[in-house]
Amino acid sequence: METKILLRIEKRKGNNFMKKIVYVDMDGVIVDFQSGIDRLSSEDKETYIKEYDNHPKIFSLMEPKEGAIESLYSLNSLFELYILSTAPWDNPNAWKQKREWVERYFGKGDENLFHKKVILSHRKDLNEGDFLIDDRKKNGAKDFKGEWIHFKTDKFPDWDAVTDYLKGKV
Repeated sequence: METKILLRIEKRKGNNFMKKIVYVDMDGVIVDFQSGIDRLSSEDKETYIKEYDNHPKIFSLMEPKEGAIESLYSLNSLFELYILSTAPWDNPNAWKQKREWVERYFGKGDENLFHKKVILSHRKDLNEGDFLIDDRKKNGAKDFKGEWIHFKTDKFPDWDAVTDYLKGKV
């Protein structure tokens, strides 16, 4: 166990990743999923009821969660940030739209906080890191090997609470 931890530290040093690693979920954490639903037509809401994430354009309609963008910019100097999200398997448009959403709200190329730092996975527990900010237990979030910051709970109700907590962990 100790050897594995030391190898991880050496690897991070070699790649200049001395900052702690924070993974951030998109839907319900950075992205306001409800804002996309609200923009659907009445007909689409009826057609996709209880499976809105399978609507072919749903992810392109969403707005950021209040405070998310500002908080991530403030945390960026303190942590190595990555997006770790899950996309619906039966909606391949969602995979592309999530990537485009990141560019729309964080910019293009190297100016983008998450340039080449977006991971889509149905097994979040397989990623190594220090923190995972996620609002759901699904897809391995509750089994993440670092610390799971359960977003939208009493302890972490919003981005202000998450940001304050993480700043105390530097």
